[in-house]
Amino acid sequence: MKIISLKLCNFRQFYGKTPTIKLANGEQNTTVIHGNNGAGKTTLLNAFTWVLYEKFTAAFASPDLLINTRAIQEANIGTSVECHVEIYFEHEDKHYQLKRQCYACRDQNEKIQYNQSKLFLRVGKEDGRWICPSQQPEDVIGRILPESLHQYFFFDGERIDHFFRSDRKNNIAEDTKELLGVKVLDRSIDHLKVVKRKLQDELKAIGNSETKELLKEQKKLEQERDRLLEKQEEIIKKLALYTDLKQRINQQLLKLSGAKDLQKLKDKLEKQEKDIRKNLGTTKEDLKRLISSNGYTILTPKINTHFKAIVKNLREQGELPSGIKQRFVQNLLNQKRCICGTELLKQTPTYQEVSAWMNKAGMADVEEAAIRLEAGVGELEKQIPEFWQNVDRLQSQTDRDRRELARVENELDDLKQKLRTYPDDNIQDLQKRLDETEEMIRELTLEQGGNQQEGDRLEKEITVLEKQMSKQQLKEEKQTLAQRRISVTQDAIARLIEVRSRLEKQFRLSLEQRVQEIFSQISFTPYIPRLSPEYELTLMENTSGIALPVAASTGENQILSLAFISGIIDRVREWSQTTTLMGPDSSTFPIVMDSPFGSLDEIYRRQVARTIPKLANQLVVLVTKTQWRGEVATEIQNSIGREYVLLYHSPKSDCEEDAIAINNKNYPLVKQSSEPYEYTEIIEVTSA
Repeated sequence: MKIISLKLCNFRQFYGKTPTIKLANGEQNTTVIHGNNGAGKTTLLNAFTWVLYEKFTAAFASPDLLINTRAIQEANIGTSVECHVEIYFEHEDKHYQLKRQCYACRDQNEKIQYNQSKLFLRVGKEDGRWICPSQQPEDVIGRILPESLHQYFFFDGERIDHFFRSDRKNNIAEDTKELLGVKVLDRSIDHLKVVKRKLQDELKAIGNSETKELLKEQKKLEQERDRLLEKQEEIIKKLALYTDLKQRINQQLLKLSGAKDLQKLKDKLEKQEKDIRKNLGTTKEDLKRLISSNGYTILTPKINTHFKAIVKNLREQGELPSGIKQRFVQNLLNQKRCICGTELLKQTPTYQEVSAWMNKAGMADVEEAAIRLEAGVGELEKQIPEFWQNVDRLQSQTDRDRRELARVENELDDLKQKLRTYPDDNIQDLQKRLDETEEMIRELTLEQGGNQQEGDRLEKEITVLEKQMSKQQLKEEKQTLAQRRISVTQDAIARLIEVRSRLEKQFRLSLEQRVQEIFSQISFTPYIPRLSPEYELTLMENTSGIALPVAASTGENQILSLAFISGIIDRVREWSQTTTLMGPDSSTFPIVMDSPFGSLDEIYRRQVARTIPKLANQLVVLVTKTQWRGEVATEIQNSIGREYVLLYHSPKSDCEEDAIAINNKNYPLVKQSSEPYEYTEIIEVTSA
């Protein structure tokens, strides 16, 4: 999972729609966000957890108050105000757009009333289209990075040592199993036990269905579905209007002399983008056809070798080709005379000797079949290298197209930015209208996707009801089937328990070794982390030759926690490359850390700063000015790919302003606000 960008709207301190926060990746994989206490660092951390899981960290005060105070106060009583968080991310070469939103309004008593949040997810296709997945958004996210594991990837550094408090140890054991994939087996065993109980219950229960109630519920669901279809038709009409408006604005830009060349170049790039996406889709289909038609050839080498060995053995024994054929012997017997002239009469010794050659002679059709099979095997062996060459060619074409698509998208972004900042106000205004129009098209598309998801859910429920009614007549047959399934289910449970036991031991020992290595690199103490069979992590001291538990300090617990998280990630990455055990794909992942240096002293701060960019493929660090000083900035500097500053606007007339120097340039951290409300502004740090 690689997060591409984050965007907020009226989320806590952030008033209105914020600029897009683009996250670093690649060799310079670290994004640093500077801000004073109260400026919104913890808010940004919780923006990730809210949009993905609707969860908050322990340090996030008043999680029930999400919408920006200024936005809610400026709106009229009874008028809803939107709050949302939106992220783009990539996973297994697929792009996802995720948005969680909620609304609130002030009532007559000045109380803020919130509605339930909604989650929308779209998936990018190779041809450039964005579609809604067939599964629910929560299910898709749960497969990419399960909710129970999010605390290991999005966490408050000052509270990281809380992982190992006594009341958390059981949770750590369960979370670790989930990360390593063993939890999948636990759930499989539990599910099979549930299935077994259900099958046993089916043996006892035979009864008539409440058909009338099912029909009533079906009618209700169908009415809801019809209302959704009407809303979808309205959205389609609005999309058509906004699409037409977008075309007219583009035409107006073409007429303006200053923007004409830029607009022509933009149209050219947009056409290139469309063509590349079409090529990506075509190449993907070609690869599918190639694998479906010729993929079997790579599975035949062992069979081919075995066949050749059989034929070779037959030839060495003289059975292929044979010197005499059965048909020739039969002709002699029919003519009753041998080739030497001797008469062949039945019951005579001479006849019996010639007849015995029937078992020794070869069959012509067997020899012909062997020859044809040898030719076919040779053709198969030729197809194998051709198959891999074609696969490599198609994959190389896909890689080239993806690189070209990234280049075109970057050029398009640069062109749009030039139009937004063009000296001609008319051009700026048209580009602004174009941006707003594209934003409306995107939001309408998201709403359309949400309605589609809801419609799919209703259709599934209607289908379930229809099946329930038809299944009433088959209940007795299901009971008979359940009897056979119970024994099979019990056998599967026993086998999974054995697999789990073996894998769990292997995981635990490997994880303990890696945690020890990382802790030793950071800590100057002689302590050794130990991981019990229950996945409880403790520090041991062995200088006297006898291992004794150690009461770790707060700083040591912080280091132990970082070592534990790093060890988990490293071992899961290694395991995901060498096994097919189902689990979260953590070979590529992000980590977002708020104040990761806590109360550490200088030595530990330096070691942690040196280590954390290596923890994950993508790192986001939220820090105050004091946390960033000296050794931390020095160690992380070469890993920074993106950098932002949170500028806090204070309504206090006597507020003390503050700033931070980055790349020989001063960036304000605190300024007096011209409004009677507090709010935070996001500023991107430019290169020196």
